[in-house]
Amino acid sequence: MAIVNGHTRTCGLIGNPVEHTMSPVIHNNLADMTGNNLVYVPFHVPEGYVGDAVKGAYALNLLGMNVTVPYKSDVIPFLKEIDPLAEQIGAVNTLVRTEGGYKGYNTDMPGLYRAMCSDGVNLVGEKVLILGAGGVARAVAMLMAKQEVAQIILLNRTVERAWKIAKEVNEIAGKDLVSVLALEAYDTLPADETYLVIQATSVGMHPNVEDAVIEEEAFYKRVHTGYDLIFNPLETKFMKLVKNCGGEAFNGLKMLLYQGVIAYELWTGCEISENQAAVIFEKMLDGMQGK
Repeated sequence: MAIVNGHTRTCGLIGNPVEHTMSPVIHNNLADMTGNNLVYVPFHVPEGYVGDAVKGAYALNLLGMNVTVPYKSDVIPFLKEIDPLAEQIGAVNTLVRTEGGYKGYNTDMPGLYRAMCSDGVNLVGEKVLILGAGGVARAVAMLMAKQEVAQIILLNRTVERAWKIAKEVNEIAGKDLVSVLALEAYDTLPADETYLVIQATSVGMHPNVEDAVIEEEAFYKRVHTGYDLIFNPLETKFMKLVKNCGGEAFNGLKMLLYQGVIAYELWTGCEISENQAAVIFEKMLDGMQGK
């Protein structure tokens, strides 16, 4: 652990709640690894104070901030500048200090992409199903549209909400890449096709660990790879169902890792190697498993 002195820079996390965050594990260990005199701390920001928090962080010379729920959109009006990807997604999770204010970035989706690359998931030509039509599903659809995927299908109970996302993403992509199915209509998908499925809802998150958006085995026979963006529990019901039908399944812990790695790279100018990231990942796993 670095010695805190008059040269120490501070980064942190603003959100509500922040008590269970794993971000200090990522950033304080990265600072040790890279020899940066930097500490990272969580800041619990009450409702209605996000603007004050951003202004205060800048006044206190904080190098950068992460932003978590529920402030990823609320923070935007208080930024000097916003990165185009974050603007498209409509959510910011990383603030980088610039002259006169912070610039907002979204490292969640690049983090998901790097996690998939690390796990050997190739998106080129892939047929992708996204479960859900909330803010996370929208961001995932934006990310997938920027890759060379062949098809994106949103599955959601409320098709109107999903169609709104599909139209937005298709407009940005400049082609009809995204379509929509009602959740219960999955059986209309071609029986001989298999898909990369991204679980982008909160269903199955602790403590509701016995829940899954779709329970039927017939659906999971169409899944060659399942990616659940939840990381607590480490193996969700969705992941178990994927594996039971012979598919590969991953959780969201590496996405959490890489969104932090990218934020750290933005703050410090360091380039974090895959080996360094792997060491941090093991520390995160130990923390999840209570070691």
